[in-house]
Amino acid sequence: MEKLFKLKENKTTFGTEVIAGLTTFFAMAYIIIVNPNILSGRAAELPFELVPWGAVFLATIISAVIGTLVMGLFANVPYAQAPGMGLNAFFVYTVCLGLNYSWQQALSMVFVCGIINILITVTRIRKYIIKSIPRALQHAISGGIGLFIAYIGFLNIGFVQLGAVPSMATINTPELLLFLFGLLLIIILLTLKVKGAILISILATTILAAITGVVSFDGANTISFAESAKALPQTFGVIFTKAGLGSLFTGGGRSVVIVLVTIFSFSLSDTFDTIGTFIGTGRRSGIFSEADEKAMETSVGFKTKMDKALFADAIATSVGAIFGTSNTTTYVESAAGIEVGGRTGLTSVVVSVLFIISAFAASFISAIPTAATAPALVVVGIMMASSFIDVKWTDMDEAIPAFFAGVFMAFSYSITTGIATSFILYCIVKICKKKFKDVHPIMWVCTALFILNFILQAVI
Repeated sequence: MEKLFKLKENKTTFGTEVIAGLTTFFAMAYIIIVNPNILSGRAAELPFELVPWGAVFLATIISAVIGTLVMGLFANVPYAQAPGMGLNAFFVYTVCLGLNYSWQQALSMVFVCGIINILITVTRIRKYIIKSIPRALQHAISGGIGLFIAYIGFLNIGFVQLGAVPSMATINTPELLLFLFGLLLIIILLTLKVKGAILISILATTILAAITGVVSFDGANTISFAESAKALPQTFGVIFTKAGLGSLFTGGGRSVVIVLVTIFSFSLSDTFDTIGTFIGTGRRSGIFSEADEKAMETSVGFKTKMDKALFADAIATSVGAIFGTSNTTTYVESAAGIEVGGRTGLTSVVVSVLFIISAFAASFISAIPTAATAPALVVVGIMMASSFIDVKWTDMDEAIPAFFAGVFMAFSYSITTGIATSFILYCIVKICKKKFKDVHPIMWVCTALFILNFILQAVI
C-alpha cells in the first residue's frame, strides 16, 4: 500500500484516505440516480423514455469506476470521476430535444469530444492552458469553486429558492430541518477539531432521516442490478453502429456545422470544468505542487501528477460514451474528500469500490438524502473560499476578472462560464491598459474560442 500510493511522502494515512474516499463518494453519490433520471427524460417528465434508464444507471457506475480507478492508480491523486452535471443536461435539452439529434448521435458526439480531449492532453495543450492562467485568476478560480460548491449545496436542498424574487426558503419541512441539523453538526465538530467531521455528519443525518421516516431504504423507486445489466446492451457500443457515428456527418452543409459546434461546446465545457477543479483544489491542498508544475513544463510523456491526472480525465469521457452516458469529468465534489485529508490515489480507489458496491445496493445508496450531503458541500465551500485572500481586490485590474472567475461561477452555475467571462474581461482590461505582453498567447486563443462559442450558441 505504501509503495503504491506513497502515503508517508504525501503526509497521510490509510485511515485518512478511507475517510476521504467515503466523504467524496457520499458527496457525489446523487449522480447514480440523477444521471439516469436526466438522460432517460424522467427529470423532464417526458412522455417517452430517451436513453434507457437501466442502461444509463449501469453506464454511470461503470464510467465512474473506470475513470476514478485510472485517476487513483495511474495518477495517484484523490479525484473522482463520473458523468458531469450540466453536461448531461446539455446532452438532453440542447442536443436531443433542442437540435433534434437522436441519443445515439449525441453519444457519438460525446465520444468524439473524448477523443479530442485525449489529443489535446497527449499534445500537452491542456497543461499549457493551465500554465497560461495568471496567478490571481487561479486563486479566484479556487475561491469560486468553493462558492460554487456551497451554492450547489444550498440549491440542492432548496434552502435558496430561485423564484421571481430569489430568497431563503421558509424552514418548515423535515428536509430543511435535517439540513440545518447536519450543517450545525459539521460546524460544531469542525470547531472542536473532530476527525471525520463531514463524514460523521452525513451518516448521522442519514440515520436521523431514516428514524424520522424522511427516507426509506425499501428500493421502491430503484431498479435492480439484473434489470440494468439486461438493459445495458441497448447503449453499449451503439456509437459504432449506423445509428451512431455512421449517421453523424451524413446531413451535409449546416448539419455538419451544427455537429462540429456541438462537439466544440462539449469539449470546451469538459476541458475547463476539469482545469478549474484541478486549479481550485490541487494547488491549495498541495496535491499539485509548484515543483510538480515546473517539472510539467519540461516533462515528456506522463511523468508528473498533473500529466497523469489530465490524461486520466481525458480517457474517461470516451469510455463513458462507449457504455452509454454523457461526458465523464473530474468531480468538483472531490474537494469534500480533499478537505478531510485525502491526498493520494487511495482515496479514489475507495470511491471506485463504493461505486461498484452501489451497483448492487442502489436502493440504499440512492436513499441517502440530499439533506445529509448538502451541508458537506456548504462547509467545503467555506473552506475553499479562503483562496480569495490572495486576490488584490483593491486593484481593479485584478479584481474585475477575478470577480467573474470566482463569484460569477456560482451565479451562472457553471465553472466554464465563470472562467470564460474572466478570460474575456482579463484581456479587455489588458487591452485598455495597453499591456498586451502581459497576456499569454494561449490566453488570447482561449478567449477567442470562448467568444466564438458564445456567438455560435446564440446563432445556432
